[in-house]
Amino acid sequence: MALQNELEINHAFGEIIGKTEKMQHLFTQIQTAAAGDISVLIQGETGTGKELIAKAIHDNSQRKARPFVAINCAAIPTDLIESQLFGNEPGAFTGASERRIGYFEQADTGTLFFDEIGDMPLIFQMKLLRVLQEREFQRLGGTSTIATDIRVLAATNQDLEDAIRDGYFREDLYHRLAAFPITVPPLRDRRGDIPILADHFLKKYAAAAENPIRDISTDALQMLIQHDFPGNVRELENVIERAVLYETTDLLQPQSLLLHQTRGGSQQATSGPTDATTILPLDEVERRVIVHALKVTSNNTSDAAEALGIGRTTLYRKMKKYNLPS
Repeated sequence: MALQNELEINHAFGEIIGKTEKMQHLFTQIQTAAAGDISVLIQGETGTGKELIAKAIHDNSQRKARPFVAINCAAIPTDLIESQLFGNEPGAFTGASERRIGYFEQADTGTLFFDEIGDMPLIFQMKLLRVLQEREFQRLGGTSTIATDIRVLAATNQDLEDAIRDGYFREDLYHRLAAFPITVPPLRDRRGDIPILADHFLKKYAAAAENPIRDISTDALQMLIQHDFPGNVRELENVIERAVLYETTDLLQPQSLLLHQTRGGSQQATSGPTDATTILPLDEVERRVIVHALKVTSNNTSDAAEALGIGRTTLYRKMKKYNLPS
């Protein structure tokens, strides 16, 4: 494909790769956000590279020499959120035998990145808003006030405006975080980037596996371009990494891609009514998709949430909305 030179001509921003108009616009937004100290909310589907964008903003900002601390809000147990964010003093709770420095202190003078911010429980949304407004906090169990100088970036794969309407996200926190909103396009909306992304991942994983694959065959590339990639760039990377292990020639062939094993191949099972003229309300489509995911995963909510590309807290909220048994 002779793409090496293309990757050197404005087709990459840090580890983010793209030559389409949508990605060039995204690169401009990253540069603009990096020039200031404004809060940024990065919105996009799972696998679109939201943390890479946050890191690119930090790395090109005036805080680039300072810490970049990333927090996955969906992965922190609710009973540990406060101590992990703000730290704690000895004896603050059972098992707290020593002082712990929280994420706010770790990120001081740098950037604090809240990934999956939509999964933060409401009670902690209020506490986070207070810290962002007052720029100070106390450790759990402490009495002294600690000033904080951080830049806040946040990301979500959810529609936070829907969450606000449903009462699961604070509108005031949303406006505080979304001073500079960035929406990341899904891979299916920028298929022109698939060839250079695939080539990039091929070189990366062929070198790691010491496999002398030099290129992607025309047929294989066409298959990739036509695939919807519900898991976005992360899914494409996984497909290429796996294909490198299967391929035995110096060209990546269609049979090595195994696209039928990706999430895209299973979506027909959730496609809705058999009558093509019937149009279902969006809520009913979402309900059916959730029911299908729970059925396929034998009601394992963690697996179902991962397959759907949402946090487990969000899945529970939607199950409650549709009166589905938990």
